[in-house]
Amino acid sequence: MTISPTQPIRVMLVDDHTMVRRGLATFLKVYDDLQLVGEAESGEAAIQLCNEALPDVILMDMSMPGMDGATTTRAIRQQFPQAQVIALTSFKEGALIKKALEAGAIGYLLKDISADDLARAIRSAHAGRATLSPEAAQALVETANLPPAPGLDLTEREREVLTLMIEGLNNTQIAGRLTVSPSTIKSHVSNILSKLGVASRTEAVTLALRNGIVS
Repeated sequence: MTISPTQPIRVMLVDDHTMVRRGLATFLKVYDDLQLVGEAESGEAAIQLCNEALPDVILMDMSMPGMDGATTTRAIRQQFPQAQVIALTSFKEGALIKKALEAGAIGYLLKDISADDLARAIRSAHAGRATLSPEAAQALVETANLPPAPGLDLTEREREVLTLMIEGLNNTQIAGRLTVSPSTIKSHVSNILSKLGVASRTEAVTLALRNGIVS
């Protein structure tokens, strides 16, 4: 449904802090083209409220007890694709920003944003345009420049072998457990050491445990 310019943008607030919601509700009253249609203090409540409020734009806190903001965003975007979500939070870690955007948020803003900038972001979201705070954009760039986490390129079989290495099995024992030849296991171990950038089985096991490479 196309909304004419005369109809206010329907905005919903999701934040577990009452004072934050109260402040945002007051801010919305200043702008004639923005209308508060609902408030929720949890992710679960937000999903239920969407059915009744039918918001155009949702201001979503990222850190909430129970269902967090990213999980809530993903659920809402799947069930109510017409609703755009702006993450509005105090956190600017690259991983959290990436998680929010991957969940379907169209914007990521910090809570110290000015009222006019927030109003502009809501209008942009309603029009399908993304808005990132400068800090969020910078954090994303820094995250993108980080080296990839070790172990991402291990094959499923190499992960199995690494798991058995962590259990303390030698090549012959691993070969017996996986019913393959010891030479095959030796090749797998060599590949594992190369991919992890380590020189010994002990280093591979230590790195795997430290980084949670295998469960």
